[in-house]
Amino acid sequence: MILTVALLLVVAGVLWARLHPFLVLIVTALVVAALTPPDRLGAAADLSIGRRVAEGFGRTAHDIGILIAMASILGQCLMEARGAERIVAAIERLVGRRRASLAFLGASFLLGIPMFAEAVFYLLLPLAKASWRESRRHGVLLVLSIVAGATMTHSLVPPTPGPLFVADEMGIDIALMMRQGMIVGAIAALAGYGYAAWADRRFAIPLRTAGDGGAGTPTQPLPPLWASLLPILLPVVLISADSAVDSIAAIPASVARIVHVVGDKNLALTVSAAAAILLLACRPGASREKVRQAVAAAVLEGGEIILVIAAGGALGATLRQGGMAELAAAAVPAHALLLLPIAWGLTVLLRAAQGSATVAMITAVGIIAPIADAASLPYHEVYVALAIGCGSKPGMWMNDSGFWVISRMTGMTETETLKTASVMVAIEGTVGLVATMALAACWPLT
Repeated sequence: MILTVALLLVVAGVLWARLHPFLVLIVTALVVAALTPPDRLGAAADLSIGRRVAEGFGRTAHDIGILIAMASILGQCLMEARGAERIVAAIERLVGRRRASLAFLGASFLLGIPMFAEAVFYLLLPLAKASWRESRRHGVLLVLSIVAGATMTHSLVPPTPGPLFVADEMGIDIALMMRQGMIVGAIAALAGYGYAAWADRRFAIPLRTAGDGGAGTPTQPLPPLWASLLPILLPVVLISADSAVDSIAAIPASVARIVHVVGDKNLALTVSAAAAILLLACRPGASREKVRQAVAAAVLEGGEIILVIAAGGALGATLRQGGMAELAAAAVPAHALLLLPIAWGLTVLLRAAQGSATVAMITAVGIIAPIADAASLPYHEVYVALAIGCGSKPGMWMNDSGFWVISRMTGMTETETLKTASVMVAIEGTVGLVATMALAACWPLT
């Protein structure tokens, strides 16, 4: 069965370059379900192939569907309201105009939590080009700073789809995944920034004319900083409070119940999305139709992501039914810490094969989660999830849509993008793995 699954995944890796990930994942799940011997199914033996796949699909959509939809609305409205630009301006004032690259690094790291990485690129790369035009210096550093920040939170910090799905599949508390993801992501992003600074000195690459994209009207004033930060910080604060309230004895039971209600992940993201909608609605010149269009666009994008994520959940369910859980015990390495580079390496291969970091994480966790469950790990499973997230970074090349967004918006050639952005994210993923292994050894959380 393991060989069969491996062959299916290789075939899927080839197809992903030509077909939509949803179709490939759901078809692969159906094939795995069809090849599973009935004696392995247990209580599910009476269910049809389609029903088993549909149950895995439905469970995943039930667990994270609302979260992804609300995160998509949050990010879209924040971008349309120019709240992201306000955050960049505030960080730039804090660190100084001469350190604009640090402002872009911090802003992209923060914006990568609620927004998809490509949306962050579309928003901030035109601002980096505008900054470069003023001085004609450090163009590579400005661009790579944006990529360095957004690409790490995209794969390590919920509510972005990849880490959200991995945390759900492995039963990891979302607040814990947020905290540890931000720690590892910050370390990796700083390593990426170090390479960006070196590449900026090494490669004399101008930012050529290309499509700018971006959002908002430059003549309009930016929204207040507190209102721009509120949609991003609300889910982090509310979900973290929900996880911590029971450990604080001094908090009255009535207050704890309220915190549990508003700190529920679905409600917390809904409240945060509402804050982003209000931010857009209160903009000068904003109309009801503009708000409606922003929400509609976000729902369409979020719906596509939900379909892909739920199909990944269906594949994971059929892999478990196919005997992954039982066979996983034989795959547990003798030294438990070695599971982390194994998870990382598998995700790297999947990312390089089909291009999408999110799909690589979805597929890898379906194989790795049963192994982690079968092992008596001396560290928390959150570190396995982080290793998977870091493994989705190396392998960014011409089959990745983000690669082309960076290349086309900056005017860099394929070779220039490979030796700058692709090398940098590979370094980030590797440093992230090292940081994850160090934390697992020194701070096991068990």
